[in-house]
Amino acid sequence: MFALPIAFLAPGVLAALVLIGALYFLLRVTPPRPRPQIFPPLRLLIGIVDKDATPAKTPWPLLLLRMAIAAALVLAMAGPIWNAARLGAGAPGPLLVILDDGWAAAPSWDRRLAAALDAARGATRAGRPVALAPISRGGEEIVALDEEGFADKLRALLPRAYAPPRAEALAAASRFVAGNKQTEILWIADGLELGGAGAFARGLKELARGDAITVADDPATPVVIADVESLPGAMTVRLERADARARESGTLRAIDAQGRTIGETPFHFGAERVMQANFDLPVELRNEVARIVVADEPSAAATWLIDERWRRRRVAIVSGASADVAEPLLAPSYYLKRALAPFAEVRESRPGASDPILALLDEKPSAMILADMSVGPGPTRDKLAEFVEGGGVLIRFAGTRLAAGDDNLTPTQLRRGGRTLGGALSWETPKHIAPFEPPSPFVGLAAPDEVTVNRQVLAEPEPGLADKTWARLADGTPLVTASRRGKGLIALFHVTADTTWSNLPISGLFVEMLRRVVAEAGAPAAPEGGAKAKATLPPYRTLDGFGALGSPPADAEPVPEGFAGGADAKHPPGYYGAEGALAAVNALAPGEEIRAADFAGLSLRLGGLDVATPLDIKPWLLLAALFGFAADALASLWLGMARPWVRRAAPLALALALIGTCWNRASADGAALGPDDMKAALTTRLAYVVSGDADVDETSRLGLESLASVLDRRTAAAVAGAVAVDPARDELAFYPLIYWPIVAGRPQPASAAVSRIAAYMRNGGTVIFDTRDALNSRPGGAPTPEALWLRALLAGVDVPELEPVPRDHVVTKTFYLLDSIVGRTDMGQTWIEALPLLDPSDRAARPARAGDSVSPVIVTANDLAGAWAVDDNGAPLHPLVPGGPRQREMALRGGVNLVMYALTGNYKADQVHAKDLLERLAH
Repeated sequence: MFALPIAFLAPGVLAALVLIGALYFLLRVTPPRPRPQIFPPLRLLIGIVDKDATPAKTPWPLLLLRMAIAAALVLAMAGPIWNAARLGAGAPGPLLVILDDGWAAAPSWDRRLAAALDAARGATRAGRPVALAPISRGGEEIVALDEEGFADKLRALLPRAYAPPRAEALAAASRFVAGNKQTEILWIADGLELGGAGAFARGLKELARGDAITVADDPATPVVIADVESLPGAMTVRLERADARARESGTLRAIDAQGRTIGETPFHFGAERVMQANFDLPVELRNEVARIVVADEPSAAATWLIDERWRRRRVAIVSGASADVAEPLLAPSYYLKRALAPFAEVRESRPGASDPILALLDEKPSAMILADMSVGPGPTRDKLAEFVEGGGVLIRFAGTRLAAGDDNLTPTQLRRGGRTLGGALSWETPKHIAPFEPPSPFVGLAAPDEVTVNRQVLAEPEPGLADKTWARLADGTPLVTASRRGKGLIALFHVTADTTWSNLPISGLFVEMLRRVVAEAGAPAAPEGGAKAKATLPPYRTLDGFGALGSPPADAEPVPEGFAGGADAKHPPGYYGAEGALAAVNALAPGEEIRAADFAGLSLRLGGLDVATPLDIKPWLLLAALFGFAADALASLWLGMARPWVRRAAPLALALALIGTCWNRASADGAALGPDDMKAALTTRLAYVVSGDADVDETSRLGLESLASVLDRRTAAAVAGAVAVDPARDELAFYPLIYWPIVAGRPQPASAAVSRIAAYMRNGGTVIFDTRDALNSRPGGAPTPEALWLRALLAGVDVPELEPVPRDHVVTKTFYLLDSIVGRTDMGQTWIEALPLLDPSDRAARPARAGDSVSPVIVTANDLAGAWAVDDNGAPLHPLVPGGPRQREMALRGGVNLVMYALTGNYKADQVHAKDLLERLAH
């Protein structure tokens, strides 16, 4: 299918081009100009015959010029658009746009939206309906839309932080195509096989003929982080790209929990598809890393979140037996160093140290291991106890010295002597390890049958011993016991760290057991009774498709403890659990590979995302017609002039034509008003800023619609409804009040949008910024992501000094008498422009208003629209905290007051403070 890159908004006007042929015959004949003749009485016949013949035809250059002027006017009135959308302009059926909206689409998201909108415009100008099917909403029914509805639905989309499966989207597309014959399909793909792209393409091929399916994707596929390992001396990052179309080089950044960059390292793929990059950071800085990101790659898969699994703890080892062993490869410290090497930085005391324990404590380890040592009373024991109380982990291993010593730095009281194979307290055969049970942190580890114990130190029976036992032998005797001391932990392996009592130290289980014990350093204490907190971890902070951390979506579900897979729709990437004990879920599972989608053999039309900017040719055609008129007038004057004054008037006529041309061009350059602007100019409407989050935008729309309905029923204010606005494109002057919900993960608006918002507030408009973070903010704590996002937005805006809304402020009295402004929550603060004091030492001397306008900025954290919003049946859309019909009613009353405040300004202020004003006038 082929279509010209030009379209006409009023193609019917082109029929007037037929009249140009008749115009040719009309213009080619020019009657002679009447000429005065002198008729003297005595010269009756002299001078009658004129020797100069007047032509009966218009000169052909002038004729062509006039026909060109007529053609330019006809074409201009037809509304020509150059670079109009080219996709399927001649197809008879609807256009279905299928949009991949996973994390792989995020780096080129704006270009994808532009390509989808460009295709929709081309179809609607051809009189065809359009439909939009985001892959992540595959379960929704696909419906035909007009251009405005398509654009609104497209604007509300954001890339998801996971790779959406395409099976449900294919089923929905199949139902739409079955009900709409001759459907043309445009699939804006992400270029990756992840999510079943090949099977999806084959399914589309079965739905429609090959020439009716176009697959468009970005030539540059994303770069992702596939895995991160914390090795001795370095943190290694595994990077992948789908094919050679992705970027070759770039920079990796290591970022801490406060968003500060700790380290950077470059990467370069060359001809490879997979590569590794290293961060050479000290272990102290490495343990501060919260996430690793690919710079300038806004994608959830280009961000890798770090939790305790990637922390490298500093572990100090002191062995009481090492000096007595002639062979160092048989010493307990050798087995311990080999087991700790994959996940910890090992420290041993320097030879000749008078007190190795005190020397190692000075190096600030996270865990201290004492192998077969008894610590008697004195400064060393006191320092060890202080180390544990402060959050350190003390790991003890049994041996003959510990069994014979008097040491209270153990989880439980020990029985003197040991239980040995063939001894007084003995068993007939070596014992195996029993399966691990809660509350042991070893739950999930398999106890191999080949691991046996020949000897152990026994614990004295005492109350609570079962809660302290993390591992048992098959006969029920404790193998590992542990107990909390202050913020720290003491754990005891009832066997030696070498192979004299057990073969556990040469097993893989030994490595995993040590890893989990060392990871307890700094972890919060278990609840009373020793039971684990929860079997599942709720979402705490999640990534959006662009890789920004923010509040979790409402449909996010908890992950099971120990979850090690990749993200999906129910478990988006992010942090899960409680603050201080967070588990990371990343977009890709460790080791997962990405591949480019392969559409070979499917006979599909392939294209890119290149969208040419449409150009309105009408002003240029009118400009050409005006220049043509000026040239025609000048030529006619010079051809037919008979008086000197005509020559003098010719430059004046040309100047007037040029002035008219510039005037018309200036008018053509003026911004045209949209239908929403025209409606808002005729009736009062509330506006909300489109955030890009579909759920938030729908809540804003329903909330303002509900508030408008309440205003219509209870007040004299005639508010027609709500309008979605984009500050970068829409005229804001028509709206007295704009509601802006803050979504932390969204990119900051363009500078043009910020300038327009600043001008709107300077000219008397009011913007309500709702951070919706009252539940997440803490007094005196770090700012929430929403608060930081708002700070960045207002950095370029002249914002007045703000204060919490005073109880006597006019906004609390404009219609209802209120104490505060509440929404879905009632604990958040609401800020408004601070009024100047007549006497800074007397806060009671506050004027009614600082000026004639209302506050240009109102900042709240209570999610106002969430409390106002109701569905089509009038049922509340969201629950309230703490809740109740009373809170919803007070939220609506607060909304009524805000609108009346914005509409009436100082009039209401004068009414409320009339008594104060009269008293001040009397003085």
